[in-house]
Amino acid sequence: MTWWESADDDEPEFDESSVRVRPNRKGSKPRTKTRPDHENALTGRILSVDRGRYTVMLDENLSAERRVTAARASELRKQAVVTGDRVDIVGDTSGAAGSLSRIVRIVPRVTLLRRSADDTDAVERVIVANADQMLIVVAAANPEPRIRLVDRYLVAAYDAGVSPILCITKTDLADPAVFLSNFAGLDLPVFESRDDAMPLAEISAALAGHDTVFVGHSGVGKSTLVNALVPDAHRAVGVVNTVTGRGRHTSSSTISLRLETDAGRGWVIDTPGVRSFGLGHINTDNILKAFTDLAQIALKCPRGCTHLPNSPDCAINEAVAAGKLGETGKARLDSLQRLLATFAAVPGH
Repeated sequence: MTWWESADDDEPEFDESSVRVRPNRKGSKPRTKTRPDHENALTGRILSVDRGRYTVMLDENLSAERRVTAARASELRKQAVVTGDRVDIVGDTSGAAGSLSRIVRIVPRVTLLRRSADDTDAVERVIVANADQMLIVVAAANPEPRIRLVDRYLVAAYDAGVSPILCITKTDLADPAVFLSNFAGLDLPVFESRDDAMPLAEISAALAGHDTVFVGHSGVGKSTLVNALVPDAHRAVGVVNTVTGRGRHTSSSTISLRLETDAGRGWVIDTPGVRSFGLGHINTDNILKAFTDLAQIALKCPRGCTHLPNSPDCAINEAVAAGKLGETGKARLDSLQRLLATFAAVPGH
C-alpha cells in the first residue's frame, strides 16, 4: 500500500488535483482599513516634477532648508501632485544623494490654475497649485500680440482666484499703446520691457512675497525675463520663426525658482509656452470676473442675462451702443461675447 492509497476502501483518496488552488488576483488589498496617520511627516513645497520623481523643498527659509527627492505613496496613486503643491512626506528626508522619501498627503490647495486642450475638452490640465499671482508675458511684436489669448489667461486667473499682472516685452520693436488700450478698463498692473532696458527692479518688487506663475505664448521672451530675474535659472531661450511668426517651445516643464529681491523673497513658477489656452473646465459664471469694467455695469442687467448680442435689456450692450464706454468698451465687450458664445455652443455649459 502506498502513501496515497487508503487503508479503508470507503475513505476517499487524495492526490494533487484535490488541492484547492487560490485564484490569482491582480493587485492586492491592504490587510486593514486602518492606515498610518504619519503624524511625524514633514511638510514641504513641490518645486518640480520629473517622470514620477518630485523635488521637494523642506524647512523653507530656515537654516536646515534642503531639497529632497520623493515619490508618491500608493495611497496617492489616483491624485495628481503638481508644482506648487504643499505635501507631507515621510521616509528618508535627509536630502542625501540617492535618498528617496514618500509623499503621503497633499495639503489642501488655496488656488489651482488649470487649462484644457480646447474649449470643448472638459478634461483639465493642472498647471500649478497655490499660486497667488499670474504674470502674463506678451510681446509687442515678433510674435504679434494676441488679444484673445490674453483674455483667456485673464479668465483662467480670475476663475482660480489668482491676481493677474501684464508684462509686455519687445517694446523697442513696436508701440504697445494700441494693444494695451484693450485692457484699459481693467485694474491690471502693466510693465513694459525692452531688450536693452528691462524694469527688473519694479517687477521684482511686485513679485516679492508672492508665488507668481509666468504664462505666455512661445517666443514672447518669457524665459529671457525669468533668466534675468533669477540668474541661476538657466531656462532655455528660443527664437521666433521668421516665416510663421511663431515661437519655438523651449521650456518643457513647470518649475518653481527662488527669487531674491531687495524687498524680500518670492517664487517664480515658469511654465512651458503655449499657443492655445482651452477653458473647457471653466465655470462660465466666472468669465465676467475677468472684465471688471463690464462686470460693474452687468449689475444692472436683468436676471439670467447672457450678455450676448441678442440678449434683451442687457445693460452692457446698451451702454456700449450709447457710446458710454468708447472704443475700448466696444473691444472689451467683443472679447467677452466671443468667450461667452464659445461656451454657449458647448454641451453642458
